[in-house]
Amino acid sequence: MREVRVEGLSKRFGDRDVLVDVSLHARPGELVSVIGPSGCGKSTLFAALAGLVEPDRGTVTVDGRPATGTTFGYMPQKDLLFPWRTVLDNTALGLEIAGVGRRAARKRAEPLFEPFGLAGFEGSRPFELSGGMRQRAALLRTVVQDRDVLLLDEPFGALDSLTRTGMQEWLEGMRSQFGWTVLLITHDIREAVYLSDRVVVLGPRPARVRAVVEIDQPRPRELASAAAAAREAELLALLRAE
Repeated sequence: MREVRVEGLSKRFGDRDVLVDVSLHARPGELVSVIGPSGCGKSTLFAALAGLVEPDRGTVTVDGRPATGTTFGYMPQKDLLFPWRTVLDNTALGLEIAGVGRRAARKRAEPLFEPFGLAGFEGSRPFELSGGMRQRAALLRTVVQDRDVLLLDEPFGALDSLTRTGMQEWLEGMRSQFGWTVLLITHDIREAVYLSDRVVVLGPRPARVRAVVEIDQPRPRELASAAAAAREAELLALLRAE
């Protein structure tokens, strides 16, 4: 488990500021959500952490040392599974790109199929999977690369409500089992409250940190409770503030 600190991260594209002095932290094994208006710069923040975008200012450290793009396992909004590859070959793809031989990559991915609820589907094609299974396969592909921190960019946004709820409960259980440190982008306030130790609220573009809200409810949590509803109302008010 690793501790992540982002200090004063800023990014400008041309004459437009996208991120301004963004700071946040996640302690070892925590899940920290980032919420904010659409288009405010959340995905740009994750792209900077993943090494896909070079920030203009600021630092990113993991356990006190400068982070690199390979420190983070990055799962974008779409699952990006290749339809012509089997599920096993899709999950091993990141390792192959990193230089691991195909047989060795498949051998590393195979033991994760059982805990990820994908056992028996190793030889299937992505179109044969449900939406939730595709997302689990995409997360398996991310996790198998043994990165220290997971960046999940709206991973359940395209799922129906029932499947999404099941995936939220599954992710909470898996995070506890594997001890991942996770940064999560979400537009779902209820999801943020249910999953998070802390929620970072960004304002409209250019993104600045408007507030950081601690979710101090004990686990395991209920998706709907009076305490959760109070936190949801607090976050909604922050998002709506001028």
